[in-house]
Amino acid sequence: MQSPVSFSSSASSFAPTISAPRHCFTLTTPFNLRFCGLRREAFALTSLQHRSPHNRSFRRTHSNAISAALSDNGTPPKSFDYDLLIIGAGVGGHGAALHAVEKGLKTAIVEGDVVGGTCVNRGCVPSKALLAVSGRMRELRNDHHLKSLGLQVSAAGYDRQAVADHANNLASKIRGNLTNSLKALGVDILTGFGTILGPQKVKVGSSNNVVTAKDIIIATGSVPFVPKGIEVDGKTVITSDHALKLETVPDWIAIVGSGYIGLEFSDVYTALGSEVTFIEALDQLMPGFDPEISKLAQRVLINPRNIDYHTGVFASKITPARDGKPVKIELIDAKTKEQRDTLEVDAALIATGRAPFTQGLGLENIDVATQRGFVPVDERMRVIDAKGNLVPHLYCIGDANGKMMLAHAASAQGISVVEQVTGRDHVLNHLSIPAACFTHPEISMVGLTEPQAREKGEKEGFEVSVAKTSFKANTKALAENEGEGLAKLIYRPDNGEILGVHIFGLHAADLIHEASNAIALGTRIQDIKFAVHAHPTLSEVLDELFKAAKVESQASSPVKEPVAV
Repeated sequence: MQSPVSFSSSASSFAPTISAPRHCFTLTTPFNLRFCGLRREAFALTSLQHRSPHNRSFRRTHSNAISAALSDNGTPPKSFDYDLLIIGAGVGGHGAALHAVEKGLKTAIVEGDVVGGTCVNRGCVPSKALLAVSGRMRELRNDHHLKSLGLQVSAAGYDRQAVADHANNLASKIRGNLTNSLKALGVDILTGFGTILGPQKVKVGSSNNVVTAKDIIIATGSVPFVPKGIEVDGKTVITSDHALKLETVPDWIAIVGSGYIGLEFSDVYTALGSEVTFIEALDQLMPGFDPEISKLAQRVLINPRNIDYHTGVFASKITPARDGKPVKIELIDAKTKEQRDTLEVDAALIATGRAPFTQGLGLENIDVATQRGFVPVDERMRVIDAKGNLVPHLYCIGDANGKMMLAHAASAQGISVVEQVTGRDHVLNHLSIPAACFTHPEISMVGLTEPQAREKGEKEGFEVSVAKTSFKANTKALAENEGEGLAKLIYRPDNGEILGVHIFGLHAADLIHEASNAIALGTRIQDIKFAVHAHPTLSEVLDELFKAAKVESQASSPVKEPVAV
């Protein structure tokens, strides 16, 4: 199981259990990320047959026979069933498996639930289907926007069950494509929950079926986190798992947490006619975003819509609707813990983040102690035991290690691990990994926020500058009548290093990758500003952004900074 969402700072008294990504500097602002990156093989199965021609001869048929005696769990086996065994068939495990096959490794993947993990089945994929519907509804119901384009459309409506079926069908399709891609490449899919018995040994399922592997990757993902005092019934008090089924569209729904999960669902529910109330523990909404972007997003995504909010409060107790009574939410002050208010609503969505799914993995058998549920790892995803030593041949990627709770980060970490086990050292730069919120308009980001960059600059002794450009100056955005938006570049004026890029506007999630790739490759502003962008396109927003930066040094050389992990 693999999931793509990090903890939100909007949870209540559980705050000490929340983990932010572990970069090489201290974050003072919460970093709540959620989103997915699927390998193209999930959509293009016909290209799989020729990608690893040597794999068929390298593959052995998996047997259900016991591969090692249970009494011999303390020592590593001398021969192995597989070169690489991956526990968890989510996006992270899938990406690692495909890359392992490319490298010629005999690979198996263990899955106790369904292929695709949280992202495909209960996260990124079905949520994008719902958001596609909400986007269309907003367009069709925006009379002013349509009239400005010369369009006339009669009243728009929707079929709730058909919308739910669209999300479910998309998840089923992607899940099937992922499964077929693994099978086509000769990856064995072992059904059952994986438990580590000892060095290089994993028991699959409830029987005594033990498989061995030279290297093992833990990729078990995460589950929705529900704070104490909140009773989830799956009907009127729900998590994102339940919300994606869209069994009802309540007239009034409270959303606990205003991070990526909460924002996206507010977009869906308000487009379908619900009234939304946000409950946020911190003093401002959207605390994980760059403050300037948050301010603009609130003006566009919150204030004009049927949304109100309570900030600086915890939902200390939530009781589901029963016996004709509504959902009851008791709010307390986040600082003083004094009673503040009581809400009665039709439903409540708990969007307080994700918790690592690591229980029952058998980590105690190899002397590994989790930290708030997360598996401790170093910058190369190597698992660290309770004594601070590296556990040989054992790695952990994705939500289970808590470094950056994004599906595409998990996949990148898995690929990095495969590079290492096949003889090429590789360390992933997590600051180059983008994130996006698929609201209408979208929000995207990569690297540091402005406060984080200034804090880093103070500690390391360099100046920080900011450049901005508006979507109102972009021809393509104006042609779409979508000029509401901002792109922001945070950089070092002394050497042109890109520290962070934040975008709010039309197709922001697609635009961010030019910046993320520049950070990953160490490209300086004075070089990328000469790149040519087609006209008229939205990509010119980034073109103008880089050209607006004022760099003191015109020397052209890649940025060589310590890699942040």
